[in-house]
Amino acid sequence: MSKKENIPNLLTVIRIAMIPLFLLVASIPDSLIWHIVAAVIFALASFTDYLDGYLARQWGVVTNFGKFADPLADKMLVMSAFIMLVGLDLAPAWISAIIICRELAVTGLRLLLVETGGEVLAAAMPGKIKTVTQMVSIILLLCHLHVLGTIFLYIALFFTLYSGYDYFRGASFLFKDTFK
Repeated sequence: MSKKENIPNLLTVIRIAMIPLFLLVASIPDSLIWHIVAAVIFALASFTDYLDGYLARQWGVVTNFGKFADPLADKMLVMSAFIMLVGLDLAPAWISAIIICRELAVTGLRLLLVETGGEVLAAAMPGKIKTVTQMVSIILLLCHLHVLGTIFLYIALFFTLYSGYDYFRGASFLFKDTFK
């Protein structure tokens, strides 16, 4: 394995390792400063998501570890953040639950596609918008920018639902005999 292959995978591992640090810092009670530090940690971890994918594509170094760990790291980071936002009373539980359920459902759908020999669903534009708006809403809410953070949260909710629908519509052939 070349050094180039290791860098995107290393960024993914770093993102996973940042999750406990993020959760620890975010859980410091009643501290705007520590919540902002948590937002910075989350932003840095989120940036590694972009960077590892960019480098892997640029260098043509897609690995099985990366295909497995990168989406897992993304889900772990975002789900942990939404659970933390609920605990901090910065986001409604029902929105976080919908977002988490969608993430789990799409992950299950992707696994089913791989198992049945179907093609892997690449992230379409609604899914990319979903990811960006989720991350922006988390950062803004952690910084206690409630109005702007809530606006982005509802935009993220819309794109979470729409992109989930889009993924399932694209894979509807898997369920054609479900309700016969």
